[in-house]
Amino acid sequence: MKPVYTEKAPKPVGPYSQAVKSNGFLFVSGQLGVDVKGITTDTIEGQTEQCILNIRNILEQEGLSLEKVVKATVYLADMNDFQKMNSVYEKYFTGKPARAAVGVSLLKNFKVEIEVVATYQ
Repeated sequence: MKPVYTEKAPKPVGPYSQAVKSNGFLFVSGQLGVDVKGITTDTIEGQTEQCILNIRNILEQEGLSLEKVVKATVYLADMNDFQKMNSVYEKYFTGKPARAAVGVSLLKNFKVEIEVVATYQ
């Protein structure tokens, strides 16, 4: 197991890694819609895009791309935002990885969080 870190994504705010490489996979921790400077937008579309950009930057640290994502989990503070989130998500995840979308109430000031699993194969 090897932790992965890049300066191009927000630093972890707790005892976890941005991602972990293990057994041919990269497990990317949940990314919020905030950039490395701590700036976030108020819209679900803007936060979704920033989540994905953070994920892409972490993947690129390992020489991977969004096309290598095999599984995504999307956490939404409000399931009524699903269609708006999905309209941004589908622009980036053209390979259509497996996905789950779950409504959660504890995202505080954020509307969305996305975690992914990518393959090195």
